[in-house]
Amino acid sequence: MTPMTVGIRDLKARLSSYVQQVKAGSMVVITERGRPVGRIVPLSPSVETRIQELIQVGLMAWSGRKLVPRTPVAQTRGKLTVADLLLEDRE
Repeated sequence: MTPMTVGIRDLKARLSSYVQQVKAGSMVVITERGRPVGRIVPLSPSVETRIQELIQVGLMAWSGRKLVPRTPVAQTRGKLTVADLLLEDRE
C-alpha cells in the first residue's frame, strides 16, 4: 500500500480525518514545502492481541499456561556467564 502524502497546512486543517485514516491502517507522510519531514503510522497491536488474533484464525493453538523454564543446555566453567563469553568473543 502506497502511503498518503499530506502538507502540514492540509494536515492541520483536516487532522481528525487523517487520524481516522491512520486508525483504519493507512500511513500518512507529512511534507513541508514538498519534502517529507515525518509520518503518522498506526500502532502495532499488543502481543496479547496478536496472539488472540492468531488463535482465532487457527494459525496458533495455546492452552494459556505459562511455559516451564528449562534447564540450560550449556554450562560454563569458572565465573564467566555465557553472555560474558559471547561479549569476549566479539572483541
